[in-house]
Amino acid sequence: MIDASLPIFEHQPVMLREITEIFAHVPDGFVLDATLGGAGHATALLTAHSGLKVLGLDRDPVALSVSHERLATFAGRVVTQHRRFDDLDAAMDQAGIAKLSGALFDLGVSSHQLDAGDRGFSYRQEAMLDMRMDTTEVTTVSDIVNTATEQELARILRDYADERFAGRIARAIIAARPIQTTTELADIVASSIPAPARRRGGHPAKRTFQALRIALNKELEILPDALDSAIRRTQSGGRVAVLSYHSGEDR
Repeated sequence: MIDASLPIFEHQPVMLREITEIFAHVPDGFVLDATLGGAGHATALLTAHSGLKVLGLDRDPVALSVSHERLATFAGRVVTQHRRFDDLDAAMDQAGIAKLSGALFDLGVSSHQLDAGDRGFSYRQEAMLDMRMDTTEVTTVSDIVNTATEQELARILRDYADERFAGRIARAIIAARPIQTTTELADIVASSIPAPARRRGGHPAKRTFQALRIALNKELEILPDALDSAIRRTQSGGRVAVLSYHSGEDR
């Protein structure tokens, strides 16, 4: 039973059937779940394939605590570590794993992180500007919002969200600082975007929040090294699968 003291972590993993099929014929051994989350993918793989074990990594201590509880029934087949996925080589060395049978990366933010009001990921709930995937880190997104130059803010919005109003939003943020909460930031972004554009494509702050989250957590910066390590350390006949959700991850 999940410890009642732990926060509810109800992340519905995507493409479960496809993921279990992808890894159906890999050699027996360890599959890396590089973004363990609520352990949905890991549970499905362990249930479907008796010859597989899971090396589960996550930078979010809350997710790691929940997944550890949920995977307790698979004792002896699971190793979990509090790490970013670009620490894969160190994680494997610590666990005594020479080669992987496969690797899975489910990129981006989880539904739990978005829904947890105090984490500051969502423009729909008022919270302090935080957005740390790893809550043991010191720097929050507030530091970026309130100290970055106009040029740096605009670059983040363009590079990580393809925001066409990046310059206008950056100027509005600079003019309104200091900014403390998610709803403050969302209102500032919305007011800086022309009215016709605000009526299309969902909430006008969506891209800004995405870009700031990616910048703070270095999501795209750490991905190439992690993928290189996963490919290099996956044995012949293994598979590496990546679930991506926006163009920056695809590039």
